[in-house]
Amino acid sequence: MLRRTLLTVPLALASSTLAVAPAGAAGPAPARPGARVLTVMTFNIHHGEGSDGVLDLERIAAVIRDSGADVIGLQEVDRHYSERSDWADQPAELADLLGMHVVFGANIDRDPPVSGVQRIQYGTAILSRHPILESENIPLFRSPDQEQRGLLRASLDVAGTPVDVCCTHLAASSAVDRLEQARQIIERIDTDGATILMGDLNARPGTPEIQIIDDVLVDTWDAAGHGTGATYPVQDPDARIDDIFVTESFRPVRAMVLADVPEASDHLPVLSQLVLAP
Repeated sequence: MLRRTLLTVPLALASSTLAVAPAGAAGPAPARPGARVLTVMTFNIHHGEGSDGVLDLERIAAVIRDSGADVIGLQEVDRHYSERSDWADQPAELADLLGMHVVFGANIDRDPPVSGVQRIQYGTAILSRHPILESENIPLFRSPDQEQRGLLRASLDVAGTPVDVCCTHLAASSAVDRLEQARQIIERIDTDGATILMGDLNARPGTPEIQIIDDVLVDTWDAAGHGTGATYPVQDPDARIDDIFVTESFRPVRAMVLADVPEASDHLPVLSQLVLAP
């Protein structure tokens, strides 16, 4: 059964035609006439708890705000989950702090400890400066001993152009589950349209589960990043497990790990600038 959860904060910013400089370039690389630039981020926020053990959702919001990202895929997001996050509605609070639209996908959804209070939920979220037209959260394959994961999809209106943004968090401790989840994702997303897939994939480049995605979509780090792209563990990252993939409707012009925010979470965020043709 598909769970549909939509939280929105009114805001609509028109996209503009911009010139974007690829990383390391001396000057701007002109976008095609009528093209739009979209800056996207994936960020595992560890329910707002930083590597210093401090719960600070405003710090997460500051990282997002300072990045200038238009669309953000978040993983490990709490919604009335427990004392670890002060029972907060984190997607709604982040949307309020940033003035963005938001959708949330509950992959864990439990009865509350007492009647009359909100359900206990944990999952992924998508924040957007652009209007969100519809959303759905698709449950992914789960072995009996594994945590439920999902694919959160949001359809955005980017200045009149429909864009599908998908956020996921693949299984942490089962390559078998990740492989099947990757297959499901490729089957469910629109690979012919303007689609972005991002998230904590818990697998390094070249693994079978990543190869399934890489065979169909463009890895923005391979296309426009420099260096290893490592995002985890935050204090001494040596694993690239947080990724942004796109269909050929986009041209990646920049990809970067935001390495100057090491205390905000246990992962570093990844940012990509994309040119979307009209």
